[in-house]
Amino acid sequence: MDREVVLSVRDMEVTYGSGKKKFVAVKGVSFDIYQGETFGLVGESGSGKTTIGRAIIRVNPTSRGDVFFRGQKINGKIPRELDKKVISEIQMVFQDPMASLNDRAKVDYIVSEGLVNVEKGLSAKERRDRVAQILGEVGLLAEFASRFPHEFSGGQRQRIGIARALVMQPSFIIADEPISALDVSIRAQVLNLLSRLQKERDLTTLFISHDLAVMRFITDRIAILHKGVLVEIAETESLFRNPLHPYTCALLSAVPIPNPIKEKKKQLLVYDPDAHDYPESEALWEEVEPGHFVRGNAKEMEIYKAITAQRNNE
Repeated sequence: MDREVVLSVRDMEVTYGSGKKKFVAVKGVSFDIYQGETFGLVGESGSGKTTIGRAIIRVNPTSRGDVFFRGQKINGKIPRELDKKVISEIQMVFQDPMASLNDRAKVDYIVSEGLVNVEKGLSAKERRDRVAQILGEVGLLAEFASRFPHEFSGGQRQRIGIARALVMQPSFIIADEPISALDVSIRAQVLNLLSRLQKERDLTTLFISHDLAVMRFITDRIAILHKGVLVEIAETESLFRNPLHPYTCALLSAVPIPNPIKEKKKQLLVYDPDAHDYPESEALWEEVEPGHFVRGNAKEMEIYKAITAQRNNE
């Protein structure tokens, strides 16, 4: 049975600056996200994860490629009505809950600002009711609407950020490192909240993080990004069971093991980009097993397929 593709990114390129200062942050990235799934985008700091998320919501312009949302192209110049639809349908939860909230505005204004701009016919009472309802859904009291962001803890501020996104009733959420700025004790609560809301609201999610342990808990599929280039995509458990690209293996080797003896004995792998003895133009993108794509040249593909066949037979 074919799954419905909600978001399709094709050969995306995002460039900063021009001339001698030109920097290509994202290079030829392509992937699909299916209805109802949580798709993870993983990579170290500076790999281009957030740039991709911001390009999807039209904050960063793309210099090449296409972004399709439910079959309609949404990057570049688009009609005003489609732009309005994209604003309502796609929302983003940002990394730092303090920096992304206006500290001089009350929670009521912060959460309802999008509604005021998009749903012009809402009465003040309807707007307040919507704000109270969504605050309740994210685990906050309705009376919190009259307070300012600095009066809340980091976890509560992130819940306000989630409420601000969900009050627009989107079908697609981009969660950009939503727990990295939070205390460890609060992270599980926010992750469980996102997971619950996704099921209740039938949301499709792009979850951006550098933490593979978190990704294993919340995502259905994972894409690995290195310096703006996708190197591997697979279902989450398939990626953990059968990592193929050396960069993926290096990332997985750094995931903490909750056993002090095994953690002490584990071997950390260091990725060396120079190990690939071929020019960028010769790189292939192939499916080595159903749903598992990896980047490499013809020689590496043979090795990856052999490793996959051996692991599947074990």
